[in-house]
Amino acid sequence: MSSPTPDALLGPADIRELAAALGVRPTKQRGQNFVIDANTVRRIVRTAEVRPDDVVVEVGPGLGSLTLALLEAADRVTAVEIDDVLASALPATITARMPERAERFALVHSDAMHVTELPGPAPTALVANLPYNVAVPVLLHMLDTFPSIERTLVMVQSEVADRLAAAPGSKVYGVPSVKANWYAEVKRAGAIGRNVFWPAPNVDSGLVSLVRRAEPLKTTASKNEVFAVIDAAFAQRRKTLRAALAGWAGSAARAEAALVAAGVSPQARGESLTVEEFARIAEHQQKDSE
Repeated sequence: MSSPTPDALLGPADIRELAAALGVRPTKQRGQNFVIDANTVRRIVRTAEVRPDDVVVEVGPGLGSLTLALLEAADRVTAVEIDDVLASALPATITARMPERAERFALVHSDAMHVTELPGPAPTALVANLPYNVAVPVLLHMLDTFPSIERTLVMVQSEVADRLAAAPGSKVYGVPSVKANWYAEVKRAGAIGRNVFWPAPNVDSGLVSLVRRAEPLKTTASKNEVFAVIDAAFAQRRKTLRAALAGWAGSAARAEAALVAAGVSPQARGESLTVEEFARIAEHQQKDSE
């Protein structure tokens, strides 16, 4: 692969120039904050351990800062962009700044939450600066829809990063933590300062690494059945599981029976359970209702 020119990546002046030419004002509604620092996008690519044979999918490429850095390192990159103006401009930016890699780039102009297929070979990695307001649903949708994605590195709001990577027993452990863990081993992979964005957000950002489980979780319950238990347990997180799962099970007594059969204390709370324990509860309710 020929090495791109050193100035192929976008700097602060390039970003502002591109945005002005397109009449783009970053919008809060779409959670847009553009990365203006080439060192930061290169660091993200390094942390994501992008390899020369990787097929990377990127969600929310914006003006293309991270896209260009990914194209330097990966075999090919597919970017999913919802914004009409940004989507129409991105291919030209790639062609202008990295012509030798342009045929390795594909654009899908769509809402990532509705994407069910991607052009070209199946993606092996997901690397994205996710819009803050939809980060968790988009992440879970992509992991669910594309089982070929082995490694993921996302930049999200710092507190979302904490939630995703939280372990059972933590104050911020909740639905995102357990559901992400259904698919992958999850950990924090660093912090990102505010000054690398334009406009600078009023929150800090964090990197989260997700490495897909080599073997799917062993359970006879379906993902939807397990996720229903998780949702019920955290809908009333201050309540004991016996009380919190009463509606899901049909009664507090049936919830208690499923919990005891799964080896979980009816007095426990959702925040203390692993994803494996949630799966066992779902299995026992499943047996009970058969």
